[in-house]
Amino acid sequence: MTQPQRISIIEDSAELQKTLAEALSAAGYEVRAYGRAKSFENELAAFKPDLCLIDLGLPDKDGLGLIRHVSETSNAAILVASGRSTVTDKIAGLELGADDYLAKPFEIPELIARIRALLRRKTPATELQQESALYQFSGWTIDLAGFSVTNTDGHSERLSASEADLLRILLNNPNRLVSRDMLRRELGERSDELSFDRAIDVRVSRLRAKLQDPPRAPKIIKTIYGAGFILIAELDGSPELG
Repeated sequence: MTQPQRISIIEDSAELQKTLAEALSAAGYEVRAYGRAKSFENELAAFKPDLCLIDLGLPDKDGLGLIRHVSETSNAAILVASGRSTVTDKIAGLELGADDYLAKPFEIPELIARIRALLRRKTPATELQQESALYQFSGWTIDLAGFSVTNTDGHSERLSASEADLLRILLNNPNRLVSRDMLRRELGERSDELSFDRAIDVRVSRLRAKLQDPPRAPKIIKTIYGAGFILIAELDGSPELG
């Protein structure tokens, strides 16, 4: 029997926490809810959530710091649900490793749709893990299943679920222009164009930083301004991606 996917809710409002936990449990997820970051952090390794729903306004720790902690220590997808809805807050969350950002107030059906979309994007990588498929280029070994990139010196960087998904799309289309419209279709994004473009730019920037690929003289990911991105690195005998 398939185990239900796990969701951790970190939300300091007891009323909203209860509403979210009940709605997500009814949707078939195994849920744990926390009012403080410390309680969540103490159980993160043991519970191993597939997705973390994080409010930024927590009583004992800034939510942005919690995003960084989760992205550096877990393979969980991260969805921010916060009343802090400025573009600056959204970009800061994405830069620290969040996969999506939902401003309060929101409708429960939209929240569940966002969660399902993120978990669908995470599932293919989990299935690939059984095949131990690795992809190599420019001195890097890419493990989309394990959400990591490792160079020849043994230095490893974690990938967020959205970064791994973006890299998968680029790897599926080497030396070909991947337009922003194509990325929107492939990722099933429903956000407005400006928010989507900013989010993609942040994810490409994070990938470049992790792959040590300078944007002014790229050897891995090239930006075609106004059009999209090209993976210009030559794959080193990598297995075909599905």
